[in-house]
Formats: sequence, structure tokens, C-alpha cells
Amino acid sequence: MYRNLEECILDLENSGHLVRIHEVVDPYLEMAAIHMKVFEAGGPALLFENVKGSKFRAVSNLFGTVERSKFIFRKTWEGAQNVVALRNDPVAALKNPFQHVATGLAASKALPMKKSTSLPVTHQEINISDLPLIQHWPDDGGAFITLPQVYSEDPQKPGIMNANLGMYRVQLSGNDYELNNEIGLHYQIHRGIGVHQEKAMRLGQPLKVSIFIGGPPAHTLSAVMPLPEGLSEMTFAGLLSGRRFRYSYIDGYCISNDADFVITGEIHPGETKPEGPFGDHLGYYSLTHEFPLMKVHKVYAKPNAIWPFTVVGRPPQEDTAFGDLIHELTGDAIKSEIPGVKEVHAVDAAGVHPLLFAIGSERYTPYDNAKQPMELLTIANRILGTGQLSLAKYLFITAEDGQPLDTHKEVEFLTYILERLDLHRDIHFQTNTTIDTLDYSGTGLNTGSKVVIAAYGDKKRDLCKDVPDNLKEIREYGNPRLIMPGIVAIEGPNFTTHENAEKELNELKTAIKEKGSMTTCPMIILCDDSEFISESVSNFLWVTFTRSNPSHDIHGVNSYYEHKHWGCDNLIIDVRTKPHHAPPLIADPTVEKNIERFFVKGASLGSLK
Repeated sequence: MYRNLEECILDLENSGHLVRIHEVVDPYLEMAAIHMKVFEAGGPALLFENVKGSKFRAVSNLFGTVERSKFIFRKTWEGAQNVVALRNDPVAALKNPFQHVATGLAASKALPMKKSTSLPVTHQEINISDLPLIQHWPDDGGAFITLPQVYSEDPQKPGIMNANLGMYRVQLSGNDYELNNEIGLHYQIHRGIGVHQEKAMRLGQPLKVSIFIGGPPAHTLSAVMPLPEGLSEMTFAGLLSGRRFRYSYIDGYCISNDADFVITGEIHPGETKPEGPFGDHLGYYSLTHEFPLMKVHKVYAKPNAIWPFTVVGRPPQEDTAFGDLIHELTGDAIKSEIPGVKEVHAVDAAGVHPLLFAIGSERYTPYDNAKQPMELLTIANRILGTGQLSLAKYLFITAEDGQPLDTHKEVEFLTYILERLDLHRDIHFQTNTTIDTLDYSGTGLNTGSKVVIAAYGDKKRDLCKDVPDNLKEIREYGNPRLIMPGIVAIEGPNFTTHENAEKELNELKTAIKEKGSMTTCPMIILCDDSEFISESVSNFLWVTFTRSNPSHDIHGVNSYYEHKHWGCDNLIIDVRTKPHHAPPLIADPTVEKNIERFFVKGASLGSLK
């Protein structure tokens, strides 16, 4: 397999998976715009040979398709899958020891090499200002690293086997950062580096951090892998690359010998600076907040180093393919972690974290003819208490009962649930809790609410396939559109405050109720633009689940409380844009027009037009 990033690039190029861009490209918006246009077309990886303002080349869209990623890891993929599976189910090795001999050999090659105390002779010291300072979206706070491998060690148990390697965005320029001396490190809750920083703060000492950029593609993937307990990112990096992780310690900092670039520095207790805005994977800007400040110690680069980057925005983007790749590698990990779970799908179209679809089991009372969610509620609590799944706001969960289900077939899955949903029984809220740092629909940074919608049993209703009369000709509410069976979008007045929304929703609920029951339409989406939201399932999932906070934005026709449990006859989810929401990402039309020069006949990307 590849010893470095350049070997991978040459292999991709020789196999028709990569195109070189010879022209000078501006890292301010142009590189990102080119990347997104090529990604959207299902195009190849891109090697930018002339980055304005930097002597270093840059590469993007390496992982733009699952097929290309599998091509990159074709020699080690199966061995890595087997080791992950074995970690998830170690008893399998005892049952079939000879079957797992090859797996053990693969794992033995993955252990990090003995450390060196000298820098590889080819590395040179540079400055942050020498790097390709890529800004992706017009209102970003500056240039960011989007494919970093951020390395930290446990201050109480130092050493590479107790280290964390994670992918947390890094701001290189802009805001109040002193160029070449300071950078911003943004990490969300539930991240390993946070545990290390907390320990360092308790000890009253700075946390040493190394940021690796580039190197074998396996190292990049390892930084985002949700690995089973006992399998370190460094070990997995060696496993997937087919070559042990090679490293040195210089000035007390771990240096990846194979990385194209390494930035070392310290995070001091209590020292933060404003970080952001940044166009993020939910499709909105994450705004400016105080995040840890990293004081730069040294920056290293290999000769002819290549800067890998990606662009995030409203899904699907390159990180969508990353997610699919991770799902294939980890396979049934969630089944071993949460008994009774058959499938959990973090829905990419909704920005991944806001929305989960899950299939569980219902085995508590097989002797009882009455079918209702019981074990499913236990499983739901386990899901919402597991790692990054705990950042979800919406969890739709059911169990198979005579027909197979697939959470990736979103319309079929939601239809199955809505046909069986008992709106008086099956809606369960969790309030004043944690949500994704990047989600601005809640009540504050990291804070919001969750709802579990758990349905199981016999079919209760047929779902409407046209807009019901109840939703037509309602004063101040118009343009009702069918999104999918049982779900209708309707436009309302502009949102002002939650207090006013309560009054407005009461009028809407009364108007619907006065026209009689509407059992065929269990879900109504109150929105700003019903035409947009009903145009595609992707639009519905994105708008609905990124622009609502369950505790504040779910209402109901004939809603009531009984012993603190809430129920209704028809759900109404208010997904109108609210003053506290982050702005959506909008490309610069001038830049979009300017990059057309790369796609004309005779230009580097002319064949992709």
C-alpha cells in the first residue's frame, strides 16, 4: 500500500481517478467552488498544482465516492474489516481460531513502530503563512484545515497507545489570531481531545497537541473512525495502510513521519479566542464562539508536500462518502454495543446528527397479543446515550413485524412508522439536554431537546396521498403541499417569537379541528416555503430536522398532557426560519461564474464539462 500521499495520487491518476489542474487557482473561494462542482458531478480527485500564494500543491475529492475510497484501500480493506469485526465479537476467535489467523497477522503489522527521537531528515520548518490558506465559504472567519488529524495524549498516561487522533476543524487565519503564532481548535462535545484537555487543566499544565495533515490516506480515515474499545486510531491507521505508524518525538511533541505537514503547539488552561464562522456540514454557518487557542510551536513540511482538503456544506458532500465508508467498515458494531438493535441510520440528508432512523426488537411480552413499543423504548434510551448518537434530536424507531425494513429507504421507513404511530402514546420528549454544537435550532450552544417517536404494532391508518380538505383555505396559512403519504407542508406567517408562535399555532390548530378529524395526515410541517420543502425528500429532511427544536417547535392538534406525558391527534412541526438560527450557506455567484474558465475546452477540467 501507499507509504505517502503522493504515491496514492499517482496511483489514482494512472487509474483514471484523478485530474491535475495546471492553472493558478485562488485559495479564496475558488478552490472550494471547483471542488464542489466536480464532486456534484461525481467527478475525479483533483490535484491543484498552482495554488495562489503558496508553493505547496493541494488535493481534494480523494474520498468523493465510496468506489474510489475502496480502490485506495483495496489491498487492506478486508483485513481491516475483519479486525474491527473481531474487536466487536472477540468470542468469534475462540470459536473459529484458524479462521482468524490472517486477521491476527494483519493486526500484528498494525502496531506503531518504535519511536524515534530525531526528525526525518527531509522535513523542513515553515510558517503557517506558507500553507495553502483555503477559505471555503464567503462568510467564513478565515482559512481552515478541513482534513486534520489532531493528535493528543492523556496527560496522566502519556504514550502513543493512550493517544487520541481526531478530526476537529482548525482555523489558521482571521479573527484575532496572530498569524504564524496562534490557531483556533474547534472540537465538539463527546470528543476524545476534550478528555485530555480537562485532565491537563486539572493538573494546571498545557496540553501538547500535534496536527498531522496528509500522509497515507489511511491516516486521514483513522481520524474519523468510531473504533471499538481497545483499538486505537494509531493501530487502525497502520492496519488500513498495511504499514506501521511511523513517528518521532521532537521537543516533547509526537511527529508523524509520514505526514506531509505537522503543526505542533500547546493549549493553555483557560485560553480561548473567537473561532468561526465556518460553513458546516448541516448546510449553515456555525457562528463565532470562544474555543481553545493553540499556541504554535513549530510547523514542518516534507519536500513537495501536498495539502489535502475537503469542503463541507449541505449534504451530500465528500463527508457523505466518508460516512458510507465508515458504515461499511464498522459493519455490525452497533449491534454488539446495544443489544436488540438491528440498524441505526444517521440520516445524511438531515445533516447526520439531527435525525436517526433505527430498527430494534420487541421481545418483552411475546405472550401478549397487544403490540406496543416496550423494548424499543429501552433501546431508544441506549441509542441516545451512546457516543455521538447522543447528539441526535429526533429518533424514529420501530421493529420488524412480518416485513423487512430498511432505514435507508426513508419514505418507506417513515410510512411504516406513521401508519402505526399512536399519537397519544408514542411520542417521548427529553428536554434541556445536549445536542450537536453545530446545531443552532436549540436554546443555546450544545443545548436543546430530543424526541423519540417509537411505533410498533398493527397498522392503524391509511395515509393521505393528497392534501386533506382540513388544510385548505385556512386564513394566514396557505399553499399546502403533499410531501409524502401522511405528511403535508403548509406555509405560515413569518416567525417572530415562540410566544407569538404559540398564539398562531393555537389558531391553526383550532381551524384544523373545526373541520373535523384528520386521521390520514399524522404530520404537518409548518414552513416558510412549502414548494421547496415538498420538491424532494432531501429538502424535506434537511429543512424539517435542522430547523426545529422538538420541545419548542412540536405542537399538536388536540394536544394534552396526562401525568406529564404529551399526546395529540396530529403532529405539527414548526420549521420556519427563526431569528436565532444560523444563516444557510450560499455560494458567491461571482466566484461560480469565474471558475467556469477551468471547465472550458482546452482547460484542465474541460473534459468534465
